[in-house]
Amino acid sequence: MKSIFRLSAFSLTLATLAFTAAPSYAEKADRGKPVNIEADKVTVDDKNKIHIFEGHVVLTQGTLTIRSDKLVVSQDTEGYQRGIATGGEGGLARFRQKREGKNEWVDGEGERIEHDARSELSQFFLRARVKSGEDEVRGQYIQFNGVTETYLVTNGPNATTLPSQQGRVQVTIQPKKKDGTAPQ
Repeated sequence: MKSIFRLSAFSLTLATLAFTAAPSYAEKADRGKPVNIEADKVTVDDKNKIHIFEGHVVLTQGTLTIRSDKLVVSQDTEGYQRGIATGGEGGLARFRQKREGKNEWVDGEGERIEHDARSELSQFFLRARVKSGEDEVRGQYIQFNGVTETYLVTNGPNATTLPSQQGRVQVTIQPKKKDGTAPQ
């Protein structure tokens, strides 16, 4: 049996999982929308401030969607939240969100996606990919800093670099027109 939860306490952290994952602005209207989470099971540990959603997890908030097999949200003593999404179709956690004022989407995936609201750092582990519009980065590890809007992409997990025969980081940047849009 699937349960549907409206948990506005998770709104900021879970939405941030997706909209800080690429150097673009997500739909601002999404932040004020309710968070809906569907899962086969939820475990709530109020004492330790941990919520675990398991089984075909789908989080939606406005244009934001996060899909995974498991989503763990924890909160520290100062109220900062951390989210970890793991597994999903093909073993990958995924997110998708529309960019502010554009008809473009930000899509990301990895075997594990972590976001820390305190540091505004998003990390994608193993088979990681983030696509914003037509631009895309791929590697075994992608880190995005939401404060500085910078990426670190490596071909090894946890920001390590493996010999080139193990795979290389891939980046695709589409040419832009003078008005800042991608050519048709």
